[in-house]
Amino acid sequence: MRLRPRQQLASLSVEVGLRAAAAVAVPLLVLLAVGRLDLAAYATFGAFTALYGRNEPYRLRLRSVSVAAVALLASIALGVLVAVLGEPLWLAAALLVAVVVIGTFFATAFQLLPAQPLFFVFALLVCAAIPTPAAEAWGRIGLAAAVAAFSWLLTMSGWLLRRAAGDRAARTGAVLLKKLHRRPGVDTSVLRDRRVWLTAAQNGFGVLIAGGLALAFGLGHAYWAVVSLVAVIPPARAAHSISRSLHRILGTIGGVVVAALVLVWSPPALVVIAVIVVCQFFAEMLVGRHYGYALLFITPMALAVSHLASPAPLGTLVLDRVLETVLGASIGIGLVLLARWIERSRGLAG
Repeated sequence: MRLRPRQQLASLSVEVGLRAAAAVAVPLLVLLAVGRLDLAAYATFGAFTALYGRNEPYRLRLRSVSVAAVALLASIALGVLVAVLGEPLWLAAALLVAVVVIGTFFATAFQLLPAQPLFFVFALLVCAAIPTPAAEAWGRIGLAAAVAAFSWLLTMSGWLLRRAAGDRAARTGAVLLKKLHRRPGVDTSVLRDRRVWLTAAQNGFGVLIAGGLALAFGLGHAYWAVVSLVAVIPPARAAHSISRSLHRILGTIGGVVVAALVLVWSPPALVVIAVIVVCQFFAEMLVGRHYGYALLFITPMALAVSHLASPAPLGTLVLDRVLETVLGASIGIGLVLLARWIERSRGLAG
């Protein structure tokens, strides 16, 4: 009996959600068992590999997941380098601009989903903010690489399962892969597209403004203002819609509130890991449908990871995150309005 399209889509969403959740659950539980949850950030960013390649044919998913893993590991390695050198501001700023600009072209050229360089930027900045002795640098990068490889295998494992299941898989819903999959290509025209350059410029200038103002105001870790800005800027070639940007702002702020409600009673590490896993599951289910809703889960997941890596007083953490979110999102809205004006005046819309 064939599943209806809505049932097929739900089946696919649950599948990719469970896959992403397992990618982060296994390494975090291993770190908990060996008493090294201080390394949770590296494992989680490596596990973000499983967020890519959703409902794509496996020959195309192979490319998407591989290039995403390379980009994530490069961002992690650069962040570790900055941390080893003592987090010099000039180097962090230069690498931040490079990652967000190159990541914009990279995600657009390979038609990745998520289509923004958000996770690349997040990995860079959090890893840069964790004090790292030089002797431990390669071990931390190696951990991220091992988890990325595990996530890669997990993401591609459906190919073997479907071949083994054969006709029975087709009868139980795997046939939906022939109807609902994405078919991303490789776009070699991105360097000639002024709309992509416009988005890269928005991100490049925006992260410097947001990060600089957050530092000037003395707001905790300035990286959250930067991450909030990147979340608000639409992907390259997407409509610069204020309503969509507002959805992303509300999703980010709502996620901060959810994180506060979860972490206010200082739960044990196992509960925090469970929160991360659940948020990863729902973030993957929603990220391809509505990014604002996905941020309701991406944000508490990010805060929970930060809490595991370096616990901080909840009141300070939440207040800083709300203020930094408002700051970064406000700058993002201003850049969206500016981009809309540039698109109309230069004939770039559409």
